[in-house]
Amino acid sequence: MKTRTITAVIALLIALPVVIYGGLTFLIAVYALAYIALYEILKMNRIHIFSMPGILSMIALFFVLSPNDRYLPLLHGHQIELLISISLIMLSFTVISNNRFSFVDMGFCVLAVAYIGIGFMYAYETRNAGFIYLIYGLLIVWVTDTGAYLFGRALGKNKLWPRISPNKTIEGSVGGTLCAVALAIIFSSMNYLDIGIIPLALYTVVLSIFGQMGDLVESALKRHFDVKDSGTLLPGHGGILDRFDSFIFVLPLMNILPIIQ
Repeated sequence: MKTRTITAVIALLIALPVVIYGGLTFLIAVYALAYIALYEILKMNRIHIFSMPGILSMIALFFVLSPNDRYLPLLHGHQIELLISISLIMLSFTVISNNRFSFVDMGFCVLAVAYIGIGFMYAYETRNAGFIYLIYGLLIVWVTDTGAYLFGRALGKNKLWPRISPNKTIEGSVGGTLCAVALAIIFSSMNYLDIGIIPLALYTVVLSIFGQMGDLVESALKRHFDVKDSGTLLPGHGGILDRFDSFIFVLPLMNILPIIQ
């Protein structure tokens, strides 16, 4: 617990100025985290990051993460064509490798890039829309996690999904969502977000549930590949995917739902 707390404090001290400053600094941080996450997920499937599929995945991730603003203007409007080209090259590599790199491996790489790239791309887009939106998204995840832990410890009796995550309970999940709704009420009543209390509370229920689903998706992925953590970069916490699995679901949904004005 001590190691976990120290890691969290150090990470917060490093991340907070970057989040506050935003802009190119934040974009570089997003790219760095996304590439570490890509390394972690490819490693689960025993695909080396500097193999041909790994390099093609890194190039594809670069295109997915490219922002729709003044940075990297030459890529604007061409990302889809570039991604299709990389997918065709990757498919061709299944033949060149005599199927040692299979169609299934290729599909894994493509989905890994989409899974990580879309989540982290929306981290930048959310920060670009406004500091308060990113903070709200982060707080939804943290408050849900904390509430689920506390309610689960106090009231938890019924397992939520024992084969995927044996420690999570239905009572904890509901309690975490209720805590997130309380956060929504506070934000709306203090006019931090220009959305009515009822709509924001309803949107937050959706975000809280999908944030928990993001955590379960990564748990299922780790169980499939029989690994405890996605990585070891954050002592006491695991890897980047272990810490950002919920955000990968929450931040895109924040941009889909009418929360960001």
